[in-house]
Amino acid sequence: MKRFAPLLFVLALSIMPVAADDLRIVGGRFFDLETVRANPGILIRAGRIHAIGNLEPAKDGERTLKLADNEVLLPGLIDLHAHYNMTLNKTRREEFVGMPVLYLANGATSTFPAGSYDPDGMIAMRERIDRCEQVGPRVFNSGPYFGPARPGWDRDMDSDRLRAEIDHWAERGVTGIKVKRISARHLEVVVERAHRHGLTVTGHLDSGFNDTINPRDAIALGIDRVEHFLGGDAMPPERSAYDSFQGITTDSASFRAIVALFLKHHVYFDATLSAYGYFGDRAEGYDKWTDERRFFTPYARELTAGRRQRIERFGNIFQIKLKTVKAFYDAGGGDLLTLGTDHNSTGEYLPGFSTHRELHAYVMAGLPPVAALRAGTINGARALGLGDRLGSIDVGKWADLFVVVGNPLEDIRHTRNVRHVIKAGEQYDPAALMESVENSIGPRDESELDDW
Repeated sequence: MKRFAPLLFVLALSIMPVAADDLRIVGGRFFDLETVRANPGILIRAGRIHAIGNLEPAKDGERTLKLADNEVLLPGLIDLHAHYNMTLNKTRREEFVGMPVLYLANGATSTFPAGSYDPDGMIAMRERIDRCEQVGPRVFNSGPYFGPARPGWDRDMDSDRLRAEIDHWAERGVTGIKVKRISARHLEVVVERAHRHGLTVTGHLDSGFNDTINPRDAIALGIDRVEHFLGGDAMPPERSAYDSFQGITTDSASFRAIVALFLKHHVYFDATLSAYGYFGDRAEGYDKWTDERRFFTPYARELTAGRRQRIERFGNIFQIKLKTVKAFYDAGGGDLLTLGTDHNSTGEYLPGFSTHRELHAYVMAGLPPVAALRAGTINGARALGLGDRLGSIDVGKWADLFVVVGNPLEDIRHTRNVRHVIKAGEQYDPAALMESVENSIGPRDESELDDW
């Protein structure tokens, strides 16, 4: 991390937000979780939404953000599977300079890194952001992966040691625990201990194959959120979830049963739709409205030129996932869907921009734009246990917002047109944020390759 310190200091100085005094937002319209309506005037004070409508007279020198008629104010997006890591050379590693800035510039004001390869580094980044030494979104740390996805994971770890690990990361200030391909015996301990600390547990689970646990059984143990696959009897333990998924049909009794289980136990589902499309044919939803490669160093761009990851079955899975998400929504699961990008960049796309692709993917699945926006805002806040502080434009909530040109209820792609970002009442210029981290991500020359 030492070699990044001078760069982080320069970036912090160059893109400092407007001071967080009172901020009045007038004009334009705003999204109230149901519709887009005229903005009656919003007053932000001490980092929170102080008043909506019937505002007190403006004070001398008070900041005012005047929105145009075609501009819409939205709650900040919440990415519940926000990877800061990438694979540009041989290893998968966290990136602490450009990624946090690009999340924020895209209106993703809150991120949950769902499992970290460098959990200490990620906590240090969050602490720098909290101290205003670095610009970035709110970071709700998860610590390391719990399960075989973590390098060096001990499949024979006993319960006492596992509880001690949860205690350690709770003391370090993590918000939740991420399990990946974990066994049933370990998940039971993780859920019990995490809940004792008030932490949520989310999981990339499997079918029960090779000492994993099916989401059906994880729900019985009290897991709070499930990622990627709904699971159930359609995913038998004789083969992996990926091997089973291509045979999933939404009109089967097994599919209806697992959806009913999610609804009964109020378990959130982070479908990470768009993550699978990157490996497929990339038709609708994967256009580039800006040059994302400009944020990589010239050497990294050369290193990754022409790189294209393709996994045939992931392209097929993407198409099936669109159908399963629509069926989940139609069954009454709209309030349990959250937004997660799950994108480990390899030098082409970047996950900050992928937040908008995930919203678009929900609409491609057949959800109305209002449901996609709720998944990316209030649902994510509630899934983190922060629904009283985040996720909507309401008095008393943290002032995490962003402004776009165009009504996203008419075309969800308007969320890409970010004009202003506000986090904790501090106002940022997204164009300046992006300019500050151009040519910053990745190795600068061959001598830095070993770091990547």
